[in-house]
Amino acid sequence: MRVMERTFREQLFFLVLSLSVLKGDTRYIENNEISKDELFSFFNSELKRETPEEFIYRRPLRCLDMVAVEGQFTFTAERPQLSCAVFFMAEPNEVISVDYDNVDIDCRAGDFITVFDGWVMKGEKFPSSQDHPLPLYERYVDYCDSGSLRKSVRSSQNVAMVFFRIHNAGSSFTLTVRKHINPFPCNVISQSPEGSYTMVIPQQHRNCSFSIIYPVAIDVSEFSLGHYNNFPKRALPGCAESGDFVQLLGGSGIDTSKLLPITDLCISFTGPTHMKIGCDNTVVRMVSSGNYVSRVSFSYRVLGSQELQTIKLNNVEDFCFNN
Repeated sequence: MRVMERTFREQLFFLVLSLSVLKGDTRYIENNEISKDELFSFFNSELKRETPEEFIYRRPLRCLDMVAVEGQFTFTAERPQLSCAVFFMAEPNEVISVDYDNVDIDCRAGDFITVFDGWVMKGEKFPSSQDHPLPLYERYVDYCDSGSLRKSVRSSQNVAMVFFRIHNAGSSFTLTVRKHINPFPCNVISQSPEGSYTMVIPQQHRNCSFSIIYPVAIDVSEFSLGHYNNFPKRALPGCAESGDFVQLLGGSGIDTSKLLPITDLCISFTGPTHMKIGCDNTVVRMVSSGNYVSRVSFSYRVLGSQELQTIKLNNVEDFCFNN
């Protein structure tokens, strides 16, 4: 697995630092904090590790943690832990399953373990409600509510998370995390500061996003959006009316519905379109009517410090840097 650059870790630290989980008495959203050194240690320990398939990796969970490998992860409370979250991440073409094992918590005392299908940061959700196939309430699976009826939860994309609250020292639980191939990935958070990707929607009425959580130079090399195959490349202000289009979005959050639209493209073409976007989060989002097999290919790399300084005068990047 490619080792992530420090620039990406700094960008994700900015988001995780402001994550909101479990607010008040609710089981869903509230504040938590983590130091930069702690977050960097999560990436250093998880994303660099390659685990043989025949070996089951095991380690303790922290109250605020990042997991990017398969294995069994156990949390044991040494004291009351009332605001905890674990972020899970897989490759773009994978989904994640989380199994509850050996759960010893007191649901009646207010303990809970909740799996969320996606990520929550700073009160925002990825994928957004507009882009996820399930209604929001179905994306939360609470152990205390479902009990033995549903001990395994599978994500719809390459990220998931778990919220938990434990009141009594000695209470514990174990999660078994596995990754599964997803033949048609939709909604991805990139692990890498550079790479290439092709997003395909096979005649389905849905929206798919590829999120890159750092400033990037991006080259869109190909569109295939059904009914405009033979027309020249251009951007149209009324792309949304066509029902099949690609957006480039930028901003500081992870909810695509709240990001700044940089450009819309709804004319198929072959040939590079190059842009530099100085936002904390850059998103390629494809909207499909379901009438066509929609496809977009692109490559990306993280921007250097000199490039970031140069593009600050651009209006889009001004928005990104100032918000």
